[in-house]
Amino acid sequence: MGDEKTVKEKNELWEWTKALLIAVALAAIIRYFVFTPIVVDGYSMTPTLHDGDKMIVNKLGKPDRFDIVVFHAPEHKDYIKRVIGLPGDKVEYRDDILYINGKAYDEPYLEKSKQEIFDGPLTEDFTLEVVPEGEVFVMGDNRRSSKDSRHIGTISMKEIIGDTSVVFWPLQDIRMVK
Repeated sequence: MGDEKTVKEKNELWEWTKALLIAVALAAIIRYFVFTPIVVDGYSMTPTLHDGDKMIVNKLGKPDRFDIVVFHAPEHKDYIKRVIGLPGDKVEYRDDILYINGKAYDEPYLEKSKQEIFDGPLTEDFTLEVVPEGEVFVMGDNRRSSKDSRHIGTISMKEIIGDTSVVFWPLQDIRMVK
């Protein structure tokens, strides 16, 4: 009878160990291939994102225009910016208005910042004739204080970790961002 109890305890311990190992393996796979957390570092995406916001990065899918993405920057640091231009696009700013392939686009995420600026445009005029194949043109929402494609060039799709739209920390600021 004592041997039966020991065998039963060993089986139960093994079952718990297997369950724990499977849970750890699944968590590692999900984090490596599907989702990963990131902390916003700096003010280049203000007012949309704030320094210290913690977000979830979705590693699945392909980034689209106006998505917020995280990528490996040339400085060996991860940046978080908004996709403005896709491969083949001509990107232009004139009089604080975004034109892509000659068509004007609204940027509602910039409205608050534009209302607070009184000494010139939020975004200086520039033209990028074409976004190279396999690359994207990115900009921070804090246009006057963002190191983005205007400075570091277009970003290879291979350098993009994923897109993000969920702030999960601090708790009082949990939200979806666009």
